[in-house]
Amino acid sequence: MGRSFAALLVLALACGCTVQTADGDGDGGGKRRLPVRIEVPEHSTSPNHSTPPTADDPKPSTTTPSTGAAAPAVLWSRGDSGRDVRELQARLRQVAWLYDGPTGSYDDLTERAVKGFQGKRGLPRTGRTDTVTWKRLKAMTHEPGKWELYLMGGQPADAPDARCLTGRVLCISKTSRTLRWMIDGRTVMTVSVRFGSVGTPTREGVFSVYWKSRHHVSTLYDSPMPYAMFFSGGQAVHYSADFAANGYAGGSHGCVNVRDETAIADLFAQVRNGDKVVVHW
Repeated sequence: MGRSFAALLVLALACGCTVQTADGDGDGGGKRRLPVRIEVPEHSTSPNHSTPPTADDPKPSTTTPSTGAAAPAVLWSRGDSGRDVRELQARLRQVAWLYDGPTGSYDDLTERAVKGFQGKRGLPRTGRTDTVTWKRLKAMTHEPGKWELYLMGGQPADAPDARCLTGRVLCISKTSRTLRWMIDGRTVMTVSVRFGSVGTPTREGVFSVYWKSRHHVSTLYDSPMPYAMFFSGGQAVHYSADFAANGYAGGSHGCVNVRDETAIADLFAQVRNGDKVVVHW
């Protein structure tokens, strides 16, 4: 009997079965069970309950890792234009990253200036003005004034003075810093102009052109005054290379400066001695 039981036990183990009796002695009165393999985690407190996996669980996470904060919104970039771009350029001038303009057009020089400003402060050198770049620039600069925004001209002309509405008139506004060339109330041409400094102001009133001098040089200041059209003593409308280079950052000795050489050459050809000149606010 003992040999038979031993043989049966060996056979059961070879077949992968588990044989148990009710009282554990393996006689035929015991219950036979199908093989069941149960693995209980070491941290489980019950065969029917397991706690969530720990941080050391090698199972890969299905959660997508964070990619960081969203990129700041771009306010202006190359190709944009308008008053906001003028302000950007004026502020870049204040911190010496831009020397030309403001022009109101986001060009290659503006893009290069923004890249320089960004790189200096550890920001991504995109050349595009985003909200972070703009906030940093505003914190370092002051609100630009009107003539900082229109340093090189481009300010729209204001309404012509009533004295400019008849005849042939050089209608010059100190308010908008523009010159209108008008014939019988019609504006033929508009150019940006610059006036005298505080010590040498441009006179206001109604005058007339009394002398034209194409290649004039000032005998008082020894400076060139090409396309000069004299209207009051030594004061004249003429081209200024300094105005063309530095804009309203400078000033004249009382003359009305024009920075657009092509425009004043055309104007010089049209204006005649005796034509009226009105300088007004």
